[in-house]
Amino acid sequence: MANVLVVVGSPRKGGNTEILASHIAEGAASSGASVETIHLGDLVIRECDGCHACWRGRPCSKDDDMRAVYAKIAACESLVFGTPVYWYGPTALMKAFVDRFVYFNCEANRSMVRGKRTAVAIVLEETHEETWRPVVEFFRKSLAYLEMDLAETIVVPGVGEKGAIRREPQRLDEAHRLGGRLATGR
Repeated sequence: MANVLVVVGSPRKGGNTEILASHIAEGAASSGASVETIHLGDLVIRECDGCHACWRGRPCSKDDDMRAVYAKIAACESLVFGTPVYWYGPTALMKAFVDRFVYFNCEANRSMVRGKRTAVAIVLEETHEETWRPVVEFFRKSLAYLEMDLAETIVVPGVGEKGAIRREPQRLDEAHRLGGRLATGR
């Protein structure tokens, strides 16, 4: 059975990012995957300060919730990153989370993520590609650098108000199918 970790990087509970991510999670679960969803807003994840303690085989110098999340990332077969677009980038919550992937940027830890399937789910109020394209590129480049497989990206523009994504049933169905593909490896 596949193990899928869904990471919601929106501070807004019950918002469009969470709704989109939940459809991915439901699709994965309905295809037989074990799914866990974490909400970054519920965790304390501090910024990386580049001390590289992790590169020297020591625990991260930041004694926060990310220490436990590293094990969850290592254990999953697929990882979903969900974020709204804030100022042409991911949220600060998601950026701090991804910054802490420096832990996997050393040879001793790289095997924990190398080849891992990932998906990115992005929502935004605006409808212009130039608004969301930098977020897609951020993930594409970061994940490629870590030798992770960005299997799919789903972007849903024009959904600013809380719950607006519910008026996009075809996109929610697409997210559900994406979850199924992550679960089955197709």
